[in-house]
Amino acid sequence: MQRLVIINVVGLTPKLIRLAPRLSKLAAKPLTGVFPAVTMSAQAGMLTGTQPAEHGVVGNTWFWRELGEVRNWVQSNRLIQREPLYRTAKQRDESFTCAKMFWWFNQGSGCDWSCTPKPHYGSDGSKEFDILTEPPELAGDLKGALGDFPFHAFWGPMAGLPSSDWIARATAKVMRDKQPTLTLCYLPHLDYDLQRFGDKADVDRLVREVDACAARVLDAAAEIDAKVLVVSEYGITPVNKPVFPNRELRRAGFMRVRQGPFGEMLDVHESRAFAVCDHQAAHVYVRDAGDIETVKSLLAGTDGVARILAGDERGGLGIDHANAGDIVVLSEPDAWFAYPYWLDDANAPDFARSVDIHRKPGYDPCELFLAGSKFGMGLTLLRKKLGFRYRFRSCPLDASLVKGSHGLPARAPEDGPVIACDNADTLPDAPAMTDVKGLALRMMGLDS
Repeated sequence: MQRLVIINVVGLTPKLIRLAPRLSKLAAKPLTGVFPAVTMSAQAGMLTGTQPAEHGVVGNTWFWRELGEVRNWVQSNRLIQREPLYRTAKQRDESFTCAKMFWWFNQGSGCDWSCTPKPHYGSDGSKEFDILTEPPELAGDLKGALGDFPFHAFWGPMAGLPSSDWIARATAKVMRDKQPTLTLCYLPHLDYDLQRFGDKADVDRLVREVDACAARVLDAAAEIDAKVLVVSEYGITPVNKPVFPNRELRRAGFMRVRQGPFGEMLDVHESRAFAVCDHQAAHVYVRDAGDIETVKSLLAGTDGVARILAGDERGGLGIDHANAGDIVVLSEPDAWFAYPYWLDDANAPDFARSVDIHRKPGYDPCELFLAGSKFGMGLTLLRKKLGFRYRFRSCPLDASLVKGSHGLPARAPEDGPVIACDNADTLPDAPAMTDVKGLALRMMGLDS
Protein backbone atom coordinates (compact mmCIF):
# COMPACT_ATOMS: atom_id res chain seq x y z
CA MET A 1 0.00 0.00 0.00
CA GLN A 2 0.98 3.56 -0.66
CA ARG A 3 0.84 5.90 2.34
CA LEU A 4 -1.40 8.96 2.00
CA VAL A 5 -2.14 12.07 4.05
CA ILE A 6 -5.29 14.11 3.45
CA ILE A 7 -4.96 17.66 4.79
CA ASN A 8 -8.30 19.42 5.24
CA VAL A 9 -7.59 23.18 5.19
CA VAL A 10 -10.91 24.73 6.19
CA GLY A 11 -11.89 27.79 4.14
CA LEU A 12 -9.21 27.33 1.48
CA THR A 13 -10.30 28.12 -2.09
CA PRO A 14 -8.67 27.97 -5.55
CA LYS A 15 -8.18 31.72 -5.27
CA LEU A 16 -6.57 31.58 -1.81
CA ILE A 17 -4.29 28.61 -2.45
CA ARG A 18 -2.33 30.76 -4.90
CA LEU A 19 -1.28 32.93 -1.92
CA ALA A 20 0.17 29.94 -0.05
CA PRO A 21 3.95 29.61 -0.60
CA ARG A 22 4.06 25.84 -0.09
CA LEU A 23 0.57 24.67 -1.03
CA SER A 24 0.61 26.67 -4.27
CA LYS A 25 3.30 24.30 -5.58
CA LEU A 26 0.68 21.54 -5.73
CA ALA A 27 -1.62 21.02 -8.69
CA ALA A 28 -5.01 22.42 -7.66
CA LYS A 29 -8.53 22.33 -9.07
CA PRO A 30 -11.91 23.65 -7.93
CA LEU A 31 -13.88 21.04 -6.01
CA THR A 32 -17.65 20.81 -6.39
CA GLY A 33 -19.02 20.67 -2.86
CA VAL A 34 -22.12 19.28 -1.20
CA PHE A 35 -25.08 21.11 0.27
CA PRO A 36 -25.06 22.41 2.88
CA ALA A 37 -21.46 23.59 2.57
CA VAL A 38 -20.66 23.08 6.25
CA THR A 39 -18.05 21.00 8.05
CA MET A 40 -19.93 17.87 9.07
CA SER A 41 -21.83 17.43 5.79
CA ALA A 42 -18.67 18.08 3.76
CA GLN A 43 -16.52 15.65 5.73
CA ALA A 44 -19.21 12.97 5.63
CA GLY A 45 -19.41 13.46 1.86
CA MET A 46 -15.66 13.08 1.44
CA LEU A 47 -15.44 10.06 3.72
CA THR A 48 -18.37 8.16 2.18
CA GLY A 49 -18.55 9.41 -1.41
CA THR A 50 -22.26 10.18 -0.98
CA GLN A 51 -24.64 13.10 -0.50
CA PRO A 52 -26.42 13.98 2.78
CA ALA A 53 -29.56 12.29 1.43
CA GLU A 54 -27.64 9.01 1.77
CA HIS A 55 -25.23 9.44 4.68
CA GLY A 56 -27.72 11.40 6.81
CA VAL A 57 -25.43 14.19 8.03
CA VAL A 58 -27.61 17.10 6.94
CA GLY A 59 -25.55 19.81 8.64
CA ASN A 60 -23.58 20.64 11.74
CA THR A 61 -26.84 20.72 13.66
CA TRP A 62 -30.33 19.30 13.29
CA PHE A 63 -33.42 18.34 15.30
CA TRP A 64 -33.51 14.81 16.68
CA ARG A 65 -37.22 14.07 16.47
CA GLU A 66 -37.05 10.99 18.68
CA LEU A 67 -35.42 12.96 21.51
CA GLY A 68 -37.15 16.26 20.94
CA GLU A 69 -33.75 17.96 21.07
CA VAL A 70 -31.54 20.02 18.79
CA ARG A 71 -28.01 18.60 18.79
CA ASN A 72 -24.95 20.46 17.52
CA TRP A 73 -21.47 19.21 16.62
CA VAL A 74 -22.03 15.59 17.65
CA GLN A 75 -18.89 13.48 17.25
CA SER A 76 -20.12 9.88 16.99
CA ASN A 77 -18.92 7.99 13.93
CA ARG A 78 -22.25 6.11 13.97
CA LEU A 79 -23.94 9.25 12.65
CA ILE A 80 -22.57 8.42 9.21
CA GLN A 81 -25.06 6.04 7.58
CA ARG A 82 -22.68 4.95 4.81
CA GLU A 83 -19.30 3.25 5.11
CA PRO A 84 -16.43 5.72 5.62
CA LEU A 85 -13.11 5.61 3.80
CA TYR A 86 -11.07 4.08 6.61
CA ARG A 87 -13.47 1.17 7.09
CA THR A 88 -13.61 0.40 3.38
CA ALA A 89 -9.81 0.46 3.25
CA LYS A 90 -9.51 -1.87 6.24
CA GLN A 91 -11.86 -4.38 4.63
CA ARG A 92 -9.73 -4.39 1.49
CA ASP A 93 -6.44 -4.84 3.33
CA GLU A 94 -6.18 -5.87 6.98
CA SER A 95 -2.73 -4.29 7.25
CA PHE A 96 -4.21 -0.82 6.58
CA THR A 97 -3.85 1.66 9.45
CA CYS A 98 -5.30 5.13 9.93
CA ALA A 99 -4.55 8.20 12.05
CA LYS A 100 -7.51 10.55 12.38
CA MET A 101 -6.31 13.91 13.69
CA PHE A 102 -9.21 16.23 14.54
CA TRP A 103 -11.41 15.24 11.62
CA TRP A 104 -15.05 14.98 12.69
CA PHE A 105 -16.89 11.75 13.60
CA ASN A 106 -13.85 10.86 15.68
CA GLN A 107 -15.50 8.97 18.52
CA GLY A 108 -15.94 5.28 17.80
CA SER A 109 -14.27 5.59 14.41
CA GLY A 110 -12.19 2.43 14.87
CA CYS A 111 -9.10 4.23 13.59
CA ASP A 112 -5.77 3.02 14.98
CA TRP A 113 -4.79 6.48 16.26
CA SER A 114 -7.07 9.44 16.74
CA CYS A 115 -7.22 12.75 18.54
CA THR A 116 -10.09 15.17 19.06
CA PRO A 117 -10.97 17.93 21.55
CA LYS A 118 -13.14 16.67 24.41
CA PRO A 119 -13.70 18.50 27.72
CA HIS A 120 -14.37 16.91 31.10
CA TYR A 121 -17.59 18.00 32.84
CA GLY A 122 -17.97 18.16 36.62
CA SER A 123 -21.16 17.63 38.59
CA ASP A 124 -21.08 21.30 39.65
CA GLY A 125 -21.26 22.42 36.02
CA SER A 126 -17.53 23.05 35.72
CA LYS A 127 -15.64 22.18 32.57
CA GLU A 128 -11.99 21.27 32.09
CA PHE A 129 -10.56 21.28 28.58
CA ASP A 130 -8.74 18.22 27.27
CA ILE A 131 -8.30 15.96 24.27
CA LEU A 132 -9.65 12.45 23.70
CA THR A 133 -7.33 10.01 21.97
CA GLU A 134 -7.19 6.44 20.84
CA PRO A 135 -5.27 4.74 22.27
CA PRO A 136 -5.71 6.69 25.53
CA GLU A 137 -1.96 6.91 26.18
CA LEU A 138 -1.52 8.92 22.97
CA ALA A 139 -2.91 11.95 24.83
CA GLY A 140 -0.07 11.91 27.35
CA ASP A 141 2.45 11.38 24.57
CA LEU A 142 1.21 14.38 22.59
CA LYS A 143 0.80 16.68 25.58
CA GLY A 144 4.22 15.69 26.88
CA ALA A 145 5.82 16.69 23.58
CA LEU A 146 3.65 19.67 22.61
CA GLY A 147 2.00 20.91 25.80
CA ASP A 148 -1.75 21.06 26.37
CA PHE A 149 -3.96 21.52 23.34
CA PRO A 150 -4.89 25.26 23.15
CA PHE A 151 -8.63 24.66 23.43
CA HIS A 152 -9.34 28.41 23.70
CA ALA A 153 -7.89 28.81 20.19
CA PHE A 154 -10.06 26.07 18.66
CA TRP A 155 -13.33 27.98 19.08
CA GLY A 156 -14.54 31.15 20.78
CA PRO A 157 -13.31 34.76 20.90
CA MET A 158 -9.66 33.65 21.12
CA ALA A 159 -9.90 31.16 18.23
CA GLY A 160 -6.96 31.38 15.86
CA LEU A 161 -3.56 30.12 14.75
CA PRO A 162 -2.49 28.17 17.90
CA SER A 163 -5.14 25.51 17.26
CA SER A 164 -3.99 24.75 13.70
CA ASP A 165 -0.33 24.92 14.75
CA TRP A 166 -0.80 22.38 17.56
CA ILE A 167 -2.81 20.03 15.33
CA ALA A 168 -0.16 20.23 12.59
CA ARG A 169 2.63 19.46 15.07
CA ALA A 170 0.65 16.59 16.59
CA THR A 171 -0.16 15.16 13.16
CA ALA A 172 3.48 15.33 12.06
CA LYS A 173 4.55 13.57 15.26
CA VAL A 174 2.02 10.76 14.82
CA MET A 175 3.01 10.34 11.18
CA ARG A 176 6.69 10.02 12.05
CA ASP A 177 6.12 7.81 15.08
CA LYS A 178 3.38 5.50 13.74
CA GLN A 179 3.71 5.75 9.94
CA PRO A 180 0.00 5.10 9.26
CA THR A 181 -1.23 4.14 5.81
CA LEU A 182 -3.74 7.01 5.87
CA THR A 183 -3.52 10.20 7.91
CA LEU A 184 -6.43 12.63 8.12
CA CYS A 185 -5.37 16.12 9.30
CA TYR A 186 -7.78 19.00 10.01
CA LEU A 187 -6.46 22.59 10.03
CA PRO A 188 -9.34 24.86 11.12
CA HIS A 189 -8.18 28.39 11.82
CA LEU A 190 -8.22 30.03 8.38
CA ASP A 191 -11.98 30.52 8.44
CA TYR A 192 -12.23 32.14 11.91
CA ASP A 193 -11.18 35.64 10.85
CA LEU A 194 -12.92 35.19 7.50
CA GLN A 195 -16.17 34.75 9.45
CA ARG A 196 -15.35 37.60 11.80
CA PHE A 197 -14.27 40.16 9.23
CA GLY A 198 -15.31 38.89 5.79
CA ASP A 199 -13.49 40.69 3.00
CA LYS A 200 -11.79 42.94 5.58
CA ALA A 201 -9.78 40.02 6.99
CA ASP A 202 -6.00 40.01 6.60
CA VAL A 203 -6.14 37.24 4.02
CA ASP A 204 -2.46 37.27 3.06
CA ARG A 205 -1.38 36.73 6.66
CA LEU A 206 -4.00 34.08 7.35
CA VAL A 207 -3.07 32.04 4.28
CA ARG A 208 0.64 32.25 5.09
CA GLU A 209 -0.11 31.04 8.63
CA VAL A 210 -2.12 28.01 7.57
CA ASP A 211 0.40 27.27 4.83
CA ALA A 212 3.16 27.09 7.45
CA CYS A 213 1.02 24.63 9.43
CA ALA A 214 0.40 22.52 6.36
CA ALA A 215 4.13 22.59 5.61
CA ARG A 216 4.83 20.74 8.88
CA VAL A 217 2.57 17.93 7.68
CA LEU A 218 4.00 18.00 4.16
CA ASP A 219 7.52 17.61 5.58
CA ALA A 220 6.43 14.61 7.64
CA ALA A 221 4.75 13.12 4.56
CA ALA A 222 7.99 13.38 2.61
CA GLU A 223 9.89 11.63 5.42
CA ILE A 224 7.56 8.62 5.47
CA ASP A 225 7.05 8.54 1.69
CA ALA A 226 3.38 9.46 1.81
CA LYS A 227 1.45 11.02 -1.04
CA VAL A 228 -0.47 14.21 -0.27
CA LEU A 229 -4.05 15.22 -0.98
CA VAL A 230 -5.23 18.67 0.15
CA VAL A 231 -8.96 19.40 0.35
CA SER A 232 -11.25 22.01 1.80
CA GLU A 233 -14.90 22.04 2.78
CA TYR A 234 -16.16 25.41 1.52
CA GLY A 235 -15.19 29.01 0.84
CA ILE A 236 -16.27 31.95 2.97
CA THR A 237 -18.45 34.62 1.37
CA PRO A 238 -18.88 38.18 2.72
CA VAL A 239 -22.23 38.79 4.43
CA ASN A 240 -23.93 41.83 5.95
CA LYS A 241 -27.48 40.65 6.65
CA PRO A 242 -28.46 38.36 9.53
CA VAL A 243 -31.87 36.75 9.09
CA PHE A 244 -33.93 35.59 12.09
CA PRO A 245 -36.44 32.95 10.91
CA ASN A 246 -37.40 31.94 14.45
CA ARG A 247 -38.50 35.46 15.28
CA GLU A 248 -40.68 35.47 12.17
CA LEU A 249 -42.19 32.14 13.18
CA ARG A 250 -42.75 33.33 16.73
CA ARG A 251 -44.48 36.54 15.68
CA ALA A 252 -46.78 34.48 13.45
CA GLY A 253 -47.69 32.18 16.35
CA PHE A 254 -45.87 29.08 15.16
CA MET A 255 -43.18 29.01 17.83
CA ARG A 256 -43.52 28.64 21.60
CA VAL A 257 -41.11 29.43 24.43
CA ARG A 258 -40.98 28.50 28.08
CA GLN A 259 -40.38 31.30 30.57
CA GLY A 260 -37.89 30.60 33.33
CA PRO A 261 -35.27 31.99 35.72
CA PHE A 262 -32.51 31.72 33.09
CA GLY A 263 -34.42 33.38 30.24
CA GLU A 264 -36.73 32.11 27.54
CA MET A 265 -36.22 28.55 26.35
CA LEU A 266 -37.39 27.24 22.99
CA ASP A 267 -40.22 24.72 23.46
CA VAL A 268 -39.73 22.35 20.54
CA HIS A 269 -42.51 20.00 21.65
CA GLU A 270 -45.28 22.59 21.60
CA SER A 271 -44.00 24.71 18.71
CA ARG A 272 -45.85 24.19 15.45
CA ALA A 273 -42.70 25.20 13.57
CA PHE A 274 -39.17 26.32 14.41
CA ALA A 275 -35.89 26.76 12.55
CA VAL A 276 -32.51 25.18 13.25
CA CYS A 277 -30.06 27.68 11.74
CA ASP A 278 -26.76 26.53 10.27
CA HIS A 279 -24.85 29.33 8.56
CA GLN A 280 -26.60 30.04 5.23
CA ALA A 281 -29.03 27.13 5.49
CA ALA A 282 -31.87 26.54 7.93
CA HIS A 283 -33.87 23.41 8.65
CA VAL A 284 -37.46 24.24 9.55
CA TYR A 285 -39.28 21.48 11.40
CA VAL A 286 -43.07 21.64 11.09
CA ARG A 287 -45.21 19.59 13.46
CA ASP A 288 -48.29 19.33 11.24
CA ALA A 289 -47.96 18.79 7.50
CA GLY A 290 -50.95 21.05 6.94
CA ASP A 291 -48.87 24.02 8.08
CA ILE A 292 -46.04 23.54 5.61
CA GLU A 293 -47.41 25.72 2.82
CA THR A 294 -48.29 28.51 5.25
CA VAL A 295 -44.81 28.43 6.77
CA LYS A 296 -43.24 28.43 3.32
CA SER A 297 -45.22 31.52 2.36
CA LEU A 298 -44.29 33.27 5.59
CA LEU A 299 -40.57 32.67 5.19
CA ALA A 300 -40.61 33.41 1.45
CA GLY A 301 -41.55 36.96 2.31
CA THR A 302 -38.65 37.39 4.74
CA ASP A 303 -35.84 39.68 3.64
CA GLY A 304 -32.65 37.68 3.05
CA VAL A 305 -34.36 34.41 2.07
CA ALA A 306 -33.52 33.20 -1.45
CA ARG A 307 -34.99 29.70 -1.83
CA ILE A 308 -37.36 27.43 0.06
CA LEU A 309 -37.49 23.69 -0.50
CA ALA A 310 -39.99 21.24 0.95
CA GLY A 311 -40.64 17.53 0.49
CA ASP A 312 -39.27 16.13 -2.76
CA GLU A 313 -37.90 19.57 -3.70
CA ARG A 314 -35.05 18.89 -1.26
CA GLY A 315 -33.81 16.09 -3.52
CA GLY A 316 -32.43 18.58 -6.03
CA LEU A 317 -29.78 19.57 -3.51
CA GLY A 318 -29.16 16.04 -2.21
CA ILE A 319 -30.64 16.68 1.22
CA ASP A 320 -33.89 14.71 1.07
CA HIS A 321 -33.35 12.78 4.30
CA ALA A 322 -35.40 12.15 7.45
CA ASN A 323 -32.91 14.20 9.51
CA ALA A 324 -33.48 17.29 7.38
CA GLY A 325 -36.12 19.87 8.09
CA ASP A 326 -39.55 19.50 6.54
CA ILE A 327 -38.58 22.78 4.90
CA VAL A 328 -34.99 23.69 3.97
CA VAL A 329 -34.33 27.41 3.54
CA LEU A 330 -31.40 28.98 1.69
CA SER A 331 -30.27 32.54 2.32
CA GLU A 332 -29.30 35.15 -0.20
CA PRO A 333 -25.53 35.22 -0.83
CA ASP A 334 -24.97 38.26 1.41
CA ALA A 335 -27.18 36.94 4.24
CA TRP A 336 -27.02 34.19 6.88
CA PHE A 337 -29.43 32.63 9.37
CA ALA A 338 -29.17 33.51 13.06
CA TYR A 339 -30.81 31.22 15.63
CA PRO A 340 -32.20 33.78 18.21
CA TYR A 341 -35.89 33.34 18.93
CA TRP A 342 -36.40 35.91 21.72
CA LEU A 343 -37.91 39.27 20.81
CA ASP A 344 -36.20 41.26 23.56
CA ASP A 345 -32.54 40.78 24.53
CA ALA A 346 -33.57 41.12 28.18
CA ASN A 347 -35.27 37.73 27.78
CA ALA A 348 -32.36 35.97 26.06
CA PRO A 349 -31.42 32.66 27.73
CA ASP A 350 -28.24 32.73 29.81
CA PHE A 351 -26.39 30.48 27.37
CA ALA A 352 -26.85 33.04 24.58
CA ARG A 353 -24.12 35.22 26.09
CA SER A 354 -21.58 32.43 26.43
CA VAL A 355 -19.67 30.01 24.22
CA ASP A 356 -22.04 27.08 24.56
CA ILE A 357 -22.17 25.14 21.32
CA HIS A 358 -24.21 22.23 22.68
CA ARG A 359 -27.10 24.16 24.26
CA LYS A 360 -27.92 26.64 21.51
CA PRO A 361 -30.59 25.47 19.04
CA GLY A 362 -28.41 26.38 16.07
CA TYR A 363 -25.00 27.69 15.09
CA ASP A 364 -23.84 30.98 16.64
CA PRO A 365 -20.85 32.73 14.99
CA CYS A 366 -21.20 35.53 17.55
CA GLU A 367 -19.17 33.19 19.77
CA LEU A 368 -16.13 34.28 17.75
CA PHE A 369 -16.40 37.77 19.25
CA LEU A 370 -15.74 39.02 22.77
CA ALA A 371 -18.36 40.98 24.69
CA GLY A 372 -16.73 43.21 27.27
CA SER A 373 -13.02 43.10 28.06
CA LYS A 374 -10.39 40.41 28.47
CA PHE A 375 -9.89 41.77 32.00
CA GLY A 376 -13.52 41.05 32.86
CA MET A 377 -13.21 37.58 31.39
CA GLY A 378 -10.08 37.05 33.48
CA LEU A 379 -11.97 37.96 36.65
CA THR A 380 -14.61 35.37 35.81
CA LEU A 381 -11.91 32.75 35.32
CA LEU A 382 -10.45 33.70 38.69
CA ARG A 383 -13.85 33.19 40.36
CA LYS A 384 -13.96 29.76 38.74
CA LYS A 385 -10.51 28.79 40.01
CA LEU A 386 -11.35 30.01 43.53
CA GLY A 387 -14.44 27.83 43.60
CA PHE A 388 -17.03 30.64 43.53
CA ARG A 389 -20.16 30.58 41.39
CA TYR A 390 -19.58 32.23 38.05
CA ARG A 391 -21.30 32.87 34.76
CA PHE A 392 -19.48 33.73 31.55
CA ARG A 393 -20.91 36.59 29.54
CA SER A 394 -18.30 36.54 26.82
CA CYS A 395 -20.55 36.36 23.75
CA PRO A 396 -22.29 39.43 22.26
CA LEU A 397 -25.86 39.25 20.98
CA ASP A 398 -25.28 41.55 18.01
CA ALA A 399 -25.50 39.33 14.92
CA SER A 400 -24.53 42.24 12.66
CA LEU A 401 -20.92 41.76 13.83
CA VAL A 402 -20.57 38.67 11.61
CA LYS A 403 -19.11 39.53 8.20
CA GLY A 404 -18.48 36.12 6.62
CA SER A 405 -20.46 32.90 6.22
CA HIS A 406 -20.87 29.76 4.13
CA GLY A 407 -23.33 26.99 3.42
CA LEU A 408 -24.58 27.79 -0.07
CA PRO A 409 -23.22 26.21 -3.25
CA ALA A 410 -20.28 28.30 -4.48
CA ARG A 411 -21.32 31.08 -6.86
CA ALA A 412 -18.00 30.78 -8.72
CA PRO A 413 -15.58 27.82 -8.74
CA GLU A 414 -12.71 30.07 -7.61
CA ASP A 415 -14.58 30.89 -4.40
CA GLY A 416 -15.60 27.36 -3.48
CA PRO A 417 -13.66 24.40 -2.06
CA VAL A 418 -10.39 23.21 -3.58
CA ILE A 419 -8.54 19.94 -4.08
CA ALA A 420 -4.80 19.66 -4.70
CA CYS A 421 -2.05 17.05 -4.95
CA ASP A 422 1.50 16.76 -6.26
CA ASN A 423 0.45 15.25 -9.61
CA ALA A 424 -2.15 16.97 -11.77
CA ASP A 425 -2.88 13.72 -13.63
CA THR A 426 -4.14 12.18 -10.37
CA LEU A 427 -7.15 14.49 -10.16
CA PRO A 428 -10.37 13.96 -12.17
CA ASP A 429 -11.22 16.56 -14.80
CA ALA A 430 -14.06 18.02 -12.73
CA PRO A 431 -13.58 16.69 -9.19
CA ALA A 432 -16.47 16.62 -6.74
CA MET A 433 -16.37 16.23 -2.98
CA THR A 434 -18.01 12.84 -3.34
CA ASP A 435 -15.01 11.73 -5.47
CA VAL A 436 -12.56 12.09 -2.57
CA LYS A 437 -13.16 8.64 -1.09
CA GLY A 438 -12.60 6.84 -4.39
CA LEU A 439 -9.60 9.02 -5.21
CA ALA A 440 -7.99 8.30 -1.85
CA LEU A 441 -8.49 4.55 -2.29
CA ARG A 442 -6.84 4.71 -5.72
CA MET A 443 -3.92 6.74 -4.40
CA MET A 444 -3.33 4.10 -1.73
CA GLY A 445 -3.66 1.25 -4.23
CA LEU A 446 -6.88 0.02 -2.61
CA ASP A 447 -9.36 0.79 -5.38
CA SER A 448 -10.18 -2.86 -6.01
